[in-house]
Amino acid sequence: MSDFEREIVHCCNRFFKSHHMQGFAYRLKQHKFSSQYVDVLVDSLNPTYYLAIECKSILDKKLYFTQHFHTDKKNIHQVDAITDFIKKTGRGGFLAIEFRFGAGKANEAYLIPWAVVIDHFRLNRGISLDEARGYITLSRSREGYLLEQLHAK
Repeated sequence: MSDFEREIVHCCNRFFKSHHMQGFAYRLKQHKFSSQYVDVLVDSLNPTYYLAIECKSILDKKLYFTQHFHTDKKNIHQVDAITDFIKKTGRGGFLAIEFRFGAGKANEAYLIPWAVVIDHFRLNRGISLDEARGYITLSRSREGYLLEQLHAK
């Protein structure tokens, strides 16, 4: 599990605890011959927080669907596979994206609704840092990323 995926799990669980809500985020262990649909699953009786989250941590100012996502052995693009998983399970979907800048500059992270990801993918448009800033910001604290609300601006 990558550090960013772990941070997202902790971030979601801190959100539930700080808001005194039932819910739990977790990462399923990946096995050699099994497919993993998304990086983080969030379970809650509240449908707003029944989620599937794909995590991407990039050293770039723009996420590209050809560079930062993959296709499987059957030539199915990762965005299509995740979209299918979200439809089958009834979960809400998000892309958690971390822009890493290096050289002492603070990283920035955002949650982007999966419907927005699908639109960008279909138009073959990446998602820039400036576009990501228009969605849910994950602020930083000593504990890591903080989710303050789950509704886009």
